[in-house]
Amino acid sequence: MASAPSSTASSATGTPGRVHLPDTARDLVKILVTGPFGVGKTTLIDSVSEIVPLHTEEQLTEASAQVDDLEGVRDKSTTTVAIDFGRISLAGGVVLYLFGTPGQERFRSLWDDIAYGALGALVLVDSRRIDASFDVLGLVEESGLPYTVAFNAFPDAPSHHTEERLRAALDLEPDTPMVTCDARDANSSIDALLTLVQHLIDRHPSESR
Repeated sequence: MASAPSSTASSATGTPGRVHLPDTARDLVKILVTGPFGVGKTTLIDSVSEIVPLHTEEQLTEASAQVDDLEGVRDKSTTTVAIDFGRISLAGGVVLYLFGTPGQERFRSLWDDIAYGALGALVLVDSRRIDASFDVLGLVEESGLPYTVAFNAFPDAPSHHTEERLRAALDLEPDTPMVTCDARDANSSIDALLTLVQHLIDRHPSESR
């Protein structure tokens, strides 16, 4: 089990710089960072990536506002139209390649291509608009990918939701990990990713030896 970022990773300081893989790299793992529009996928990848992240963002226009649901994300001015990409090296030689997916229904045709070869998914959820996550969760479950749900801690998120209530609202299986994170904070985001990595190991213990 990878328990922490490698000591040479620069993401925790907010100054991505490494380009080449560390010599200790042993297991290269493709992970999806997914969730609905405006949930914080780009922010999370930015916060942890040890390389300069790749983004395919475009400005939101009046035309897109008519097809994208902006409820709860009125301050958002850009959107991912293909992928976000970042990388983080963990202790134990595990390297995660992070692929952020678009969150709108109109980009659903890209899903199979982006998900190809992934071992798992971190699904970001906004507890202020839980119903916005149903379509993405459906895609993840249809793909058969193991996943962890991470509630991004927005400042005005409801404080009265219990874990049981949130799990029931998303209709999650009892063994699906569920955590809270702050996508802006590297350590918090890394903890969410480590929860997913541990979930993958628990599902396939023989392959992690």
